[in-house]
Amino acid sequence: MTLTRRKFSISSGAALLAGFPSVRAQSEGKIILGQSAAFSGPAAQLGIQFHQGAKLYFDGINAQGGISRQQIEIRKLDDGYEPARCVENTQKLIADNVFALFGYIGTPTSIAALPLATKAKIPFIAPFSGAMALRDPFNKYAFHVRASYNDETALIVKQLLNLGLKKIAVFYQNDAYGKAGLDGVNLALGLQSLKPVALATVERNSVDVAPAVKTLMAASPDAVVQIGAYKACAAFIRQARKAGYGGTFYNVSFVGTQALADELGKDGAGVVVSQVMPSPYNASRAIAREFASAVAAANNKEVQVNFSSMEGYVAARLFAEGLKRAGANPTRESLMVGLEGIGSQSLGGFSVSLSSNDHVASSFVELSMLTGDGRVRT
Repeated sequence: MTLTRRKFSISSGAALLAGFPSVRAQSEGKIILGQSAAFSGPAAQLGIQFHQGAKLYFDGINAQGGISRQQIEIRKLDDGYEPARCVENTQKLIADNVFALFGYIGTPTSIAALPLATKAKIPFIAPFSGAMALRDPFNKYAFHVRASYNDETALIVKQLLNLGLKKIAVFYQNDAYGKAGLDGVNLALGLQSLKPVALATVERNSVDVAPAVKTLMAASPDAVVQIGAYKACAAFIRQARKAGYGGTFYNVSFVGTQALADELGKDGAGVVVSQVMPSPYNASRAIAREFASAVAAANNKEVQVNFSSMEGYVAARLFAEGLKRAGANPTRESLMVGLEGIGSQSLGGFSVSLSSNDHVASSFVELSMLTGDGRVRT
């Protein structure tokens, strides 16, 4: 089903938020969550959109009086998608005694922050990353909403091979994120006794892609799998096409679908992005109708209906599901027990499952395609 975010038909009948039990926040009548994310720089839209989606859900709860008259607040700090700044922010949030860390954006930043959270025994919830390094070995303090990059790249490789495309190149960010995605591609190709025909990198927060374009185009790949953020990936696509490349481009979800579409405009036609959230543009799922209704009700032009903001919304909803199981006087430990107690259930058609030995809520992945005129087809 193909719908624009501008033309998306809003369902007015979604029941939003109800039935939360009484809880007590850790201070001053508030439950404070700490978020370090990119709110400036080339990856800014990822942090901005995720935060807006999460805040949208929490604002809905707070408008109804909060959870047992307690308000939920996200205290956000900008790290510019740089690990050193993320560490400083995390240390500050821990010193401020936030209840949990929530919605960190990116693999290199999350990998830097998770050991600090673990040492402080603070839950680290819903990082916007599919890196296996955050999941294996199991960490009792880390809770993941999204599928892994291994899940995403397995589907991408399966799709390419089904299409008969075996000459696959990889353009990846030269850090823990890019290498996590590359590992996933290598794993999926290796199962078919294949390997990438060429590799090239770009530095984090850079759009200097000319050397990578030259390297990969020389290999004449059938397709290029991109493991990067939206500005660099968009720059690569534009330059590769300018150089005459006629193959296809596949991206993992972290690229930021709407941000990539906005960067590329008409040049986005045919670009594929794997998704770890149900389409917010497809009204067949209740979670999409609920999210779109919440956006409409907020009447805030800054909040967009897109995949990144929907992930923030779903992450906030999963947090709330855990919190309502955490008891009348929640602690960090009881929050974790509450999240583990969610078990298997559907959040408006989006299946999640958490337990004491499995903190990855979803393995959902599907492919979407940009049409080049502001639409995303799934």
